[in-house]
Amino acid sequence: MQKSFYDNLARPYETDTHKKRRLIRTNDIVSRAFYIAYPVLLVILALQRDERLLRVILVPLLSFLAVTVFRRLVNAPRPYEMWNSPPLIPKDTKGNSFPSRHVFCVFIIAMAAGYICMPAAIIMMAIGVFLAIIRVIARVHFVKDVIAGAVIALVLGWIGFWVV
Repeated sequence: MQKSFYDNLARPYETDTHKKRRLIRTNDIVSRAFYIAYPVLLVILALQRDERLLRVILVPLLSFLAVTVFRRLVNAPRPYEMWNSPPLIPKDTKGNSFPSRHVFCVFIIAMAAGYICMPAAIIMMAIGVFLAIIRVIARVHFVKDVIAGAVIALVLGWIGFWVV
């Protein structure tokens, strides 16, 4: 996709400071909610002495490490780097755009939740799609970055939770 596509998505937020603040705040709230939900899930499983706890720890951990190494090897530039367009979410990271680790984390956490309670996973994945859209609008990721983050999490989660 071309620069104009991303500029058209970002323009309404660049010209309206209230919209921009809501975009940033929503990104922060969604990200933090997932980073709180995952430890809460672990605590609940630990308190219940649930035998699935180890898998719910290991699958996201190993998947996260694999994605982190892969992104460093690929070291793809971000939209704001390629086109010298300011990101709407304050960010000055160089490279490491592909795949989106924010989106990956949301989806791997959703897969972990799905291993325990599928309705929770469906809700979490819907919120994950919303976060992916925000990350693209904000020019911190390309569409391919967020799609790849979600797909990798879904595949690794499926393998880790239901195949192995």
